[in-house]
Amino acid sequence: MQIKKNDKVYDAVIVGSGAGGGMAANQLSKAGLNVAIIEAGPYFDPADPAMKTQLRWPWESPRRGAGTLRSFGDFHAGLGGWTVPGEPYSTVEGTKFDWYRTRLLGGRTNHWGRISLRFGPNDFHGKDFDGLGENWPITYDEIKPYYDRLDKLVGVFGTNEGLFNHPDGYFLPPPKPRLHELMTVKAATKVGVPFYPGRLSMVTKRINKDRGVCFYCGQCSRACAVYADFSAGTCLIFPAMKNGKDGKGGQVDLFVNSMAREVITDDSGKATAVSYISKDDRREYQIKGKVIVLAASACETARLLLNSKAPGQTNGLGNGSGTLGRYLHDSTGAGASAFIPSLMNRERYNEDGVGGMHVYAPWWGDNKKLDFPRGYHLEVWGGMGMPSYGFGGGHKAIQKMLGYKPGGYGNPLMSEVKSYYGAVVGMAGRGEAVALYDNYCEIDPGKVDQWGIPTLRFHYKWSDHERLQAKHMHETIREILVNMGGELFDDEVPSYENDHGLLPPGAIIHEVGTARMHNDPKQGVTNKHSALHEVPNVYLTDASVFTSQADKNPTWTIMALAMRASDHIISERKKMNI
Repeated sequence: MQIKKNDKVYDAVIVGSGAGGGMAANQLSKAGLNVAIIEAGPYFDPADPAMKTQLRWPWESPRRGAGTLRSFGDFHAGLGGWTVPGEPYSTVEGTKFDWYRTRLLGGRTNHWGRISLRFGPNDFHGKDFDGLGENWPITYDEIKPYYDRLDKLVGVFGTNEGLFNHPDGYFLPPPKPRLHELMTVKAATKVGVPFYPGRLSMVTKRINKDRGVCFYCGQCSRACAVYADFSAGTCLIFPAMKNGKDGKGGQVDLFVNSMAREVITDDSGKATAVSYISKDDRREYQIKGKVIVLAASACETARLLLNSKAPGQTNGLGNGSGTLGRYLHDSTGAGASAFIPSLMNRERYNEDGVGGMHVYAPWWGDNKKLDFPRGYHLEVWGGMGMPSYGFGGGHKAIQKMLGYKPGGYGNPLMSEVKSYYGAVVGMAGRGEAVALYDNYCEIDPGKVDQWGIPTLRFHYKWSDHERLQAKHMHETIREILVNMGGELFDDEVPSYENDHGLLPPGAIIHEVGTARMHNDPKQGVTNKHSALHEVPNVYLTDASVFTSQADKNPTWTIMALAMRASDHIISERKKMNI
């Protein structure tokens, strides 16, 4: 098959338009570089009436909002999901790994929870405390200036609390806690679990003329038509494209519906282009670039590198250490919920708020006194958002708790549901897993997707570190819910044999670590600036470079590192090194 090559040479070719790709495009174009962005999905603008799902009513969907092509409902901004038609992956026996892929401009940032937490000083050298995993080759102080810039550029609400390993930042005013959150805070305080205002990247106060202010519709997972919540397309790529057209920055060209296949190198091993398959005509194309930036997500970037080669590098591009695809890990996740009788027959009023938690509990424990090495944070959910498909979960269980006859229909059922709507509260723990060499992804021999690109196979097992952490999550959450007067839906903490209720690896959609940064080229794929040790003009600006996860969501650190990598690219260009 003939490969169509474009003679134009971009200053940078970026694969992926999510958090890391969007930030790299924004920063590089701001410095005057001409940039190409390769995105596997279609163009997306949540303000376009043809694409907008925000403020759509459930009855506008034939399934009352339940999804067929979208894992979290018809109106969810995550085009793609756990299963993407024609793009399979596999697992070895004994492994369950869920790989979520979003295919549209802006990637997962269109629908993520916007929980925007900085890693703390201790998170960069966890090995010093428990001897597990590996330390990062950078410190918090090295990345702090980029966190500061990020807070101001994107906007994040919260409060400065002076917590050492949950650093303060530049925060917008947080929304007030809702009733179920106030009750949670009160109950948690009794058992020594401190809650604080949440830290989410929704704009509660105007920060520039291009973005509106959150009006508390609670539908951030649909992407925001006024650009009040952070999405890479609306907040990073669109401004960069506008500045390029206005002559205030480098030109940004989008190549959507384009599935990256491999990184092309010359005889010296230098990266020169990216090959991709157009989903529109199924032909293969190449885009040339002086610098290649991969930000396709941790596993997709690993796949791309494993499918690429250079002279002397036949086991994957930049894989001299043999660690490419290794040390894959996801956040841990477990939770519980309860029926709160005191929340029955509530007065009806608008308490939607932002599309996420108004309060949360950062890790408060001392792991030296516990039987697991790393911490977690707690997220709380509940309240009276607009009902949609699947609402009223646990209906029969609540009837049993209240002594009602199970089932029902018509007006009596409607009356019951109204009486206890908003009376279910739940919490979820999100914690740090220890990165292990034996948890990894690799190319599945002989398997390709519909575009002819070799696919991934996953190897992953939880360890007792994660299982015991999940047990602690359940015990803590259950104690708080009972203190609220709650009646638990599950009588017991899930057993050890059931991983104490841990969700499968990948289910939290925080996968990281497949091309970890390390000062030693024999121990890691990338250096401290996120560039491949063996191919210095290839940079990775997604979570693949994480040496370890933390008890925080990874997106804020992805973007801070992408900003830092962009600065390094600009500096190296000025020195004529790339």
